[in-house]
Amino acid sequence: MSTDIRDRLDATVEGNRRLAKLSKDAGYVWGIIRGDTLATIGVVIILGFLFLALFGPMLAPHDPGDNLRGEDGQLLRTDSPTETFSEGAYLGTTNYGEDVLSQVIVSVRVSVFVGLLAALIAVFIGANVALISAYYGGRVDDVLMRIVDIAYGLPFLPFVIVLVFIFGSNIWNIVFVIAAVLWRDSARVVRSEVLTQKQRPYVKSARAIGASDLRIMYKHIFPNVLPLVGLYAAFAVAYAIIYEASLAFLGFGDPELYSWGQMLFQAYHSGAIRFAWWWVLPPGICLMLLVMAVFFIGRSLEEITNPELRH
Repeated sequence: MSTDIRDRLDATVEGNRRLAKLSKDAGYVWGIIRGDTLATIGVVIILGFLFLALFGPMLAPHDPGDNLRGEDGQLLRTDSPTETFSEGAYLGTTNYGEDVLSQVIVSVRVSVFVGLLAALIAVFIGANVALISAYYGGRVDDVLMRIVDIAYGLPFLPFVIVLVFIFGSNIWNIVFVIAAVLWRDSARVVRSEVLTQKQRPYVKSARAIGASDLRIMYKHIFPNVLPLVGLYAAFAVAYAIIYEASLAFLGFGDPELYSWGQMLFQAYHSGAIRFAWWWVLPPGICLMLLVMAVFFIGRSLEEITNPELRH
């Protein structure tokens, strides 16, 4: 058998082995989630919000910026659902006659987008900082951990507000600003796990056969800390959603996009927050459900990293 054919066969066998391990791990994770009632409910809720994020603009009964009018031509200004149901505004209207239901549905996309992307960036930065810091140790570890300490010393909301004020309230700036603060949590915890994994025999064996530092870090150590990374990714999604809503409620959200925080800000700014429950409760409940669903799944995933929690 030629060397080229042998190499291809070895690569195929290795690829099949990794695929089988991945399938087994995925089945194990799904088994834990399926065995937890709250986590299962969380998955259903998140799938529902993902569906609305993808197809929400097509499902919204009205354009969220349309000013609805009644049969007499009068603007439907802060009318309750009972007054606007016949007009197709099933959750009432805002002070400009905009359909609350349409705004709630369209706003799902912003929360899901910011939560997923900010969490992905934050965990990517945090995991890489943790790997490099713990693996190399010494001066590299000292410098990177002091940067993490500085990040922990910054008050989140004032820091984010200043950055958004400097760079603008564009949705991309909001994502990167939130990620720039969230990465510190995963960096500190994952570093502790990497320090433990670095002392394991498989790392010493990899060094003995001449494996490079990058290969040891990303092929051998990283898969063993991946469950912990996934856990903090789930929590980062929830925190990113909350932070985006907080910024929007304070008036620092992207003015060109609809979001739940912006809806609450407009209700508060117009004074309708005191009586227009149909304008306040829907975005607040949606925000609560999405964050709770992510925490339910994160709570279930914590059983992977902490076997003592398993029943």
